[in-house]
Amino acid sequence: MASTLSLHRELASELWTAARTLRAVPPISARHPELDLADAYAVQSELREMDLAAGAVLVGLKIGATSEAIQSMFGIDHPDFGYLTDQMVLHDGADLDLSRFIAPKVEGEVAFRFAEDLTGPDVTAHDVLAATAEVLPALEVLDSRIQDWRIGLVDTVADNASSALAVVGAGVPPDTMDLADARMELRSRHVVQEGRGSAVMGHPAESVACLVRILSGFGTGIRAGQVVLSGSWAAAVDLVPGDTVRASFGALGSVSLTTRS
Repeated sequence: MASTLSLHRELASELWTAARTLRAVPPISARHPELDLADAYAVQSELREMDLAAGAVLVGLKIGATSEAIQSMFGIDHPDFGYLTDQMVLHDGADLDLSRFIAPKVEGEVAFRFAEDLTGPDVTAHDVLAATAEVLPALEVLDSRIQDWRIGLVDTVADNASSALAVVGAGVPPDTMDLADARMELRSRHVVQEGRGSAVMGHPAESVACLVRILSGFGTGIRAGQVVLSGSWAAAVDLVPGDTVRASFGALGSVSLTTRS
């Protein structure tokens, strides 16, 4: 039987190849029910190293599972996380070729860009805001390398928290407004959604603080200059060809993307 390390590498290679061939793989959790959350993060770590070895540069992190509904579905009481590379972060107005993805979805949220390092097991939302250089409106594009989005916690975490890329708008100072009270309207040709910052663990900075506390268990944290996607303000919607998706956050600004097949 393969060692745990070789299994982690094998699964990471599967996911890495799936993203490039656009051929999704069967759920990991069904094939390897013995794997737990620690194993899933070990697979994600191997996946990240493959991306970096191929020339990508680590630029930040993403937070997932910030809603009580998703946490309940996954059987956890905290968010999960993934990584962002320079190849995954695009600017406002990005034109996306949907043939690059398997089954893409999009969420509206805000990102934090940090002015200083943030580490430790006791970090609070106040600490997060104090360390933030700017808050940016963002659209996160999700994609699952797991067949038909049949994901459990191990599947999504191993698959880099089901992240594909992020489109970010212009940043504003973190004290522009109370992020918990901010409202979002996400509009496409087919869907209109509304959300509030308080949907993200009461305040988006709280989800980031929770991430830092989780990272402390891995001996890491957030670094100055990094961008962190803090969690969706509403449910994900499918991305379809020939669409324009715009998320507007009032005083926090707006961000958009267009799609083609």
